[in-house]
Amino acid sequence: MSKTTKENADHALEAGWIRELAGILEETGLTEIEIEKNDVRLRVARQVGAPLPAAGPAPAPAASAAATPAPAEAQHAGADHPGAVKSPMVGTAYRAPSPGAAPFVTEGGPVKEGQTVMIVEAMKTMNPITAPRSGVVTKVLVSDAQPVEFDEALLIIE
Repeated sequence: MSKTTKENADHALEAGWIRELAGILEETGLTEIEIEKNDVRLRVARQVGAPLPAAGPAPAPAASAAATPAPAEAQHAGADHPGAVKSPMVGTAYRAPSPGAAPFVTEGGPVKEGQTVMIVEAMKTMNPITAPRSGVVTKVLVSDAQPVEFDEALLIIE
């Protein structure tokens, strides 16, 4: 293979990676993703635009805003629980095997060790998340088709 042909093939491969990673950013709402393969490291990032300031005085903050937990706090509510089942990757969590199907598990329902409790889709691959132990699902912490981060608590088994 000539040097020019190899360079074109490498460029096409990298362009494909960029498109795939950009699609993952869009699907999951992430702002940055990085992949390394065969001594090639590729980082794709996007800026999330801040809303432009409105003309006139800024509205006063709502009094109840302080009482509402921040999304990050709510997201990590069960992270320290000893029965938390955490996502092993960044992706999109699905509670059922297909749209419209019954969820793998429900709150209050029994679960057996090794049973699939959720699926996390990453890079167009469906990754089953299995129960590390038997017990009862006491809390499901994510909704269907929700983007999840690495090590984010998905549900709690007691």
